[in-house]
Amino acid sequence: MINQESKAIEKIKAQKVIGIQIGAESFMDEGVEQVLDILQEKGAVNTLYVSTFTYDRGIHGRPGRSFPDHGIAKPDTERYHGGNYATPHAEFYKNTRIKGELLKAPDFGNVDILEKVIPAARKRRMKVFASVQDGFNYPDDVTVFKEFYEENLGGQRGGAMCFLQPDVREFWKAVCVDLCTSYDIDGILLFNERGGPFLNALGASHNQSIQSSRVTCFCEHHRKAAEARGIDFERAKEGYRKLDAFVQTSLSGNRPTDGYYVEFERLMFAYPEVYALNQLFDMGKSQILADVYAAVKGVNKNQQVGFHIEHVNSFNPFYRATRNYADMAKIADFLKVVVYDNCGGERYASFIRNAGSIVFRDVPPDELMRFNNYLLNYSEKEASMADLPKAGLSPDYVYRETRRALEGVQGQCDILPGLDINIPTGRNSKVATPEDTYATTLAALKGGAQGVILSRKYSEMMLANLEAAGRAARDAATLKMETSNNRFNFY
Repeated sequence: MINQESKAIEKIKAQKVIGIQIGAESFMDEGVEQVLDILQEKGAVNTLYVSTFTYDRGIHGRPGRSFPDHGIAKPDTERYHGGNYATPHAEFYKNTRIKGELLKAPDFGNVDILEKVIPAARKRRMKVFASVQDGFNYPDDVTVFKEFYEENLGGQRGGAMCFLQPDVREFWKAVCVDLCTSYDIDGILLFNERGGPFLNALGASHNQSIQSSRVTCFCEHHRKAAEARGIDFERAKEGYRKLDAFVQTSLSGNRPTDGYYVEFERLMFAYPEVYALNQLFDMGKSQILADVYAAVKGVNKNQQVGFHIEHVNSFNPFYRATRNYADMAKIADFLKVVVYDNCGGERYASFIRNAGSIVFRDVPPDELMRFNNYLLNYSEKEASMADLPKAGLSPDYVYRETRRALEGVQGQCDILPGLDINIPTGRNSKVATPEDTYATTLAALKGGAQGVILSRKYSEMMLANLEAAGRAARDAATLKMETSNNRFNFY
């Protein structure tokens, strides 16, 4: 009997996580039981990442650019608001002035999405995680956040909360502890896609305009933290103003005598405080993650905490340098590493255009991309700059990024690559097909990942692509079993 129980436990541990991100709108529009049936039968899904606290369209809602072959073919713009789609409990917010009990999402009245989903999921032996997103650009009627917003160079308020404010730190802990205490969930997936003033000034992402004069944060909390660490705060502000001037000059095509890159490096040598302040931002962001991890483990050490690692980490070497997998593994049970392939093509091309319009403006875009490919260890299989949006990134890219993450964490936490299932793209850009969905899912699992998370959200996904991901997951499990009998060299 003991031996049988041990085998059963080992089987459960060995099971790959086949997760999916899903918002309340799908359960409300299509019905909980019907949705879970589809997810299990077509997608082989065994883990739900329910978008529970968010004000952002990325992991929740149905904006209406296009509709899948399930659910309601109508945008939810008249209804969508955002907030907490579970029930916030006041007792958990006593240590912060940001009162979470005021943030119940009004979209579906008093409906508590976790109360609706958890019992049905448990009947199917599915795990349930609550996704929590540190959003920005909150609705105008949500005034509770405004006192805690970041401050830009001109002293105006930004649209996101400052990490260094004690009330903000306590708030994110409170949200996660509330959910882990009040509900029978398996843990938290925390999203935070904010890049810091240095990278934001350079537009060093894929989805932003270059607004170097609006970078944050220069509030009193940042001043005090900077001074405590020997950073000259006024010199940092002066450096960011100089950086803004450099960016604007570069965008106008007014080439410095020694070239764009040399002028950039000259500025950085003159104002090391620029990067020091960015490190302060990263420290505050990391502290939020560490706070949440410790707080959740204080509630239940068996509940898992994972973090979403944004796509820019995949193709921006500057950003990579600020995100050490080994360090993140110390405060996480799993990392959802974004390796989106279809939208990855246009996103990577956008990043190269941004980088090539400022610091590397002297380098032809095709050559810049080839150079960056070498830095990132991308294979020669990736498309050219001109063809990237239409071609997307390859399954080999997914495999390599999965391997990089696994080698980085050194077995200290799990890696669950986030896969692109119908993430919206431009009119002339790559659209997901069952063939590439199957190939990328298999590539992530072949790379040794402990599972995958189908992204961004079920309300965007075509069922044929969901089925292809499920088929790949089942095939991978079969291949792994056959490998143990020395029939395949798969893992």
